[in-house]
Amino acid sequence: MRWKVALLTASDKGSRGEREDTSAQVIRELIEEELHGDIVDYRIVPDDQDEIRAALIEMADYFQADLVLTTGGVGLAYRDVTPEATLMIAERIVPGIPEAMRATVTQRSREGILFRGICAIRGRTLILNLPGDPKGVHDHLMAIMDILPEALDQVKGLRGENTK
Repeated sequence: MRWKVALLTASDKGSRGEREDTSAQVIRELIEEELHGDIVDYRIVPDDQDEIRAALIEMADYFQADLVLTTGGVGLAYRDVTPEATLMIAERIVPGIPEAMRATVTQRSREGILFRGICAIRGRTLILNLPGDPKGVHDHLMAIMDILPEALDQVKGLRGENTK
């Protein structure tokens, strides 16, 4: 199965064209090579809860992405609000996925403790926050890449007790 994946970058500088979005490039490569997914939407928005929230809703509800990956806005800075925006549109939370990412990454760098990203479900879409730097994106995503197909199957109702 080919997964429909949407990418959302939260970055003030990126949205103004002042910074190249190298993290999204890493995500795109990993999704295409490791998950065998297709990118159905990609956009950059400022670090603003309303804009992040609106983009997430559109990606999940209109584009019906199986997976929405965000990059940026998950640190401790004042404008890092991606987890809060994600929570606002979430129907359910999946705590184990970001816990596994933090545990794996923290083994290599104590800075992994500062990662505030979450994983949530909206409808039949899994939404996962990732860091804003290319190495962080790679390390966090690879920490859970092997479980993503199972998670997506369950969210889509292809496996589990509620299979239809």
